[in-house]
Amino acid sequence: MGAQAAGPLVLGVDSSTQSTKTLVVDAETGVVVARGQAPHTVGGPGKQSDPRQWWRALGEALAQCGDAARQVSAVSVAGQQHGLVTLDAAGEPVRPALLWNDVRAAGHSERLIAERGGARAWADRVGSVPGPAFTVAKWAWLRETEPTAAAATAAVRLPHDYLTGRLTGEAVTDRGDASGTGWWASATGAYDTEILAHVGLPPEALPRVAGPGEAAGTVHAAELPLPRGALVAAGTGDNMAAALGLGLRPGQPVLSLGTSGTVYAVSAHRPADPTGTVAGFADARGDWLPLACTLNCTLAVDRVAALLGRDREAVEAGGEVVMLPFLDGERTPNLPGASGLVHGLRHATTAGQLLQAAYDGAVFALLQALEQVLDADAAAGAPLLLIGGGAKGRAWRETVRRLSGRPVVVPEAQELVALGAAAQAAGLLLGEDPAAVARRWGTARGAEWEAQPRDDAALERLAATLTDAEALLRR
Repeated sequence: MGAQAAGPLVLGVDSSTQSTKTLVVDAETGVVVARGQAPHTVGGPGKQSDPRQWWRALGEALAQCGDAARQVSAVSVAGQQHGLVTLDAAGEPVRPALLWNDVRAAGHSERLIAERGGARAWADRVGSVPGPAFTVAKWAWLRETEPTAAAATAAVRLPHDYLTGRLTGEAVTDRGDASGTGWWASATGAYDTEILAHVGLPPEALPRVAGPGEAAGTVHAAELPLPRGALVAAGTGDNMAAALGLGLRPGQPVLSLGTSGTVYAVSAHRPADPTGTVAGFADARGDWLPLACTLNCTLAVDRVAALLGRDREAVEAGGEVVMLPFLDGERTPNLPGASGLVHGLRHATTAGQLLQAAYDGAVFALLQALEQVLDADAAAGAPLLLIGGGAKGRAWRETVRRLSGRPVVVPEAQELVALGAAAQAAGLLLGEDPAAVARRWGTARGAEWEAQPRDDAALERLAATLTDAEALLRR
């Protein structure tokens, strides 16, 4: 164990697409006293993963934490949103989990929207228009394409619910992660029985939705190096956990640059965007977390850099080439069948300018969404909190500054999803607001860069290209 702890220890878990991370944190000071990480494998067809490897990865990551893990008093698991985990009557996975970035349910998403009154009706009722990522569309896809697997399913869980369930033996989720399913109604704060009946999913197959600050149970899993009887919080989705980890107050905009790109802000007002750009998520505290997500972010830009044979930071200014790096289809804008597009190549275009165009295309999609995420609570010139793996890169940061015209703050705290889970665990243990716990820990402090004039010419080129190429991108 590292630094001497001033208070009780808590464990935050981040079960993401590609790995599980664990942080043992001093609940009083926020000092990380131990950490671990173990990888996941994502396979095809589509994007899927065996949930049992998440459990094994959790064990491996905890083992790396040593004695500190055996001294924790509370635990919380944050996980990738939207994933469809199907369990049989014995609690074993029926098939690999369908992950958030599996877009095979695009047709089922469109059908569900039409069958249940259109986009406005979904937004008013559920808070979001369910795109292909949403769990309800994945379940509809599974029932139609793999009816035997659907028939064998006794329980449906989200990724974080699966791990919480194995930790505690209890079927529990939280309002934050549940709000990304498409069958939890933000208007009522409960599962929507009409939607569940429409997709043939019995309510008893779903976990109980714990309220903010409520425990899921206690640790009962003997095979993990955790104290039996330690408190286990309800956990939440990864974006909700990152918001907790930053201690966000309403109106503070966040731009996260990871495998996917996300923009969000905490809001006191329930969102209901009929265009589907903004997901009307609940947060983990009792407020709301309007959020927009793009599928193509750091992985897409890194792929372009590799194709060009350049380091990811080797960008060059100038030129008028435009790239829409929709290598995996896209969610914002909603173009699930799209591929990448380059427009405006000239003899004089350099490889560095082409790479910069990939950055511009990825950031453009996020900034367009940000304008719809922010509400009346947000100050027009509020600094952008830049998080995720891309926030460490100069090219990402400078592209965000140039295209947003806003000041940028890059928090020093890393692993914000796991830190947010730890803050939730600490809040449960100490009877405090977890966002206030994170603010006490000072997680949002970091380097600041002042605003610079916005590059409106680049934004106009990108907007015009997206409009003109829509027919191609929808093929």
